[in-house]
Amino acid sequence: MKSLWLILSNPRYFGVAWVFTSINIWFGTWAIYIPTVKEKLHINKADLGIALFCLSLGVFTIFPVASKIINKLGVGRASWYGVVFASVTAMLPLMAPNYYLLMAALYLFGASNGFIDIAINTLVTEIEKEDKQNFMSAAHGFFSLGGILVGLGSFLIPVIGNPVLHMGITVVLVFIINFFLKKHYIHVVAAPVEKEPFSLKLFKPLLLLGIIGFVSFGSEGAIIDWSALYLKEMTMAPELLIGAGFLAFSTTMTLGRFLGDGISAKIGPIKIVGLGALIAAVGFVLVLTQHTVWSIVGFAFNGLGFSVIVPELFRIGGNVKGVDSSQGVAFIAGAGYMGFLLGPVILGFIAESASLNYSFILLLCMALLVFGITFFLRRRKNS
Repeated sequence: MKSLWLILSNPRYFGVAWVFTSINIWFGTWAIYIPTVKEKLHINKADLGIALFCLSLGVFTIFPVASKIINKLGVGRASWYGVVFASVTAMLPLMAPNYYLLMAALYLFGASNGFIDIAINTLVTEIEKEDKQNFMSAAHGFFSLGGILVGLGSFLIPVIGNPVLHMGITVVLVFIINFFLKKHYIHVVAAPVEKEPFSLKLFKPLLLLGIIGFVSFGSEGAIIDWSALYLKEMTMAPELLIGAGFLAFSTTMTLGRFLGDGISAKIGPIKIVGLGALIAAVGFVLVLTQHTVWSIVGFAFNGLGFSVIVPELFRIGGNVKGVDSSQGVAFIAGAGYMGFLLGPVILGFIAESASLNYSFILLLCMALLVFGITFFLRRRKNS
């Protein structure tokens, strides 16, 4: 909890952490209205999967140029521009009048999310280096805090009764807070790095972690995108509870990330990733019971399990010797968002051709794969 107190007691860290919160508020508010958009535009699960593919494609295609833009603007200024870009594009998907404009809107929304994700993780890495303070996991905890706020806001869906109005109020409030906090980080620039020629060997330590990132990002994205629809269609949850899975997932993920820095220091990064994967697998088993309460509990286990994996990956990616922190973060993010890119399409077609239940069986298998990889890494380390 030391890193949490660090963030709460210093606006330099809180300003950055609030950007993480903002990202999930924008994205989560869109996510809880996915069933509404599906019904409004009269599209099936496969069509929805392709639309979500466009979102992931937007995220992924920004990666090749993101580090260059960030280095040119300065990481602090790039983070603020990312906030402005995301604030505008967050409104577009819920305003789309037809399926094709929905795909275009999601592409732009994804691009803005991809850019700000790399910028803000690079910013945390640079502040950690400069101040010699570790708060990456706790900063990601504030991302999860955004999910809690969205989950609580989902109970207002019947009251507001208008998705665009709901998102508009959310965007304005989030933007105002970011506007007053930007002065605490906007002038931060990346420290110069003694670069080495690109080689596969340079990134070799990250390749296996890239696989873990691929699975973890894809699984988190699947829960964000499909949890509300799963509760509605598979467990027959009432409208009041369709956002409860996302709320449970975000709550436990927040708790895990606030504790993650300390736990990682005690048991090591490989063990904490393996433990997280095992807990997530248990969560998917509970989700697959198709009982509303147990499925919500399962999403809570998912959040706790995945909570510490991604922050560890970004911290490693931002500290590779001979590589700009923005390039290292982009490498990890690129591997991870490949899962985001492919996951919605695969799960959408599985759900349409068979059942959404089979999609979550696949996610269970992926969690077990991550656990197997970490078990292998521990054996090699001890041999």
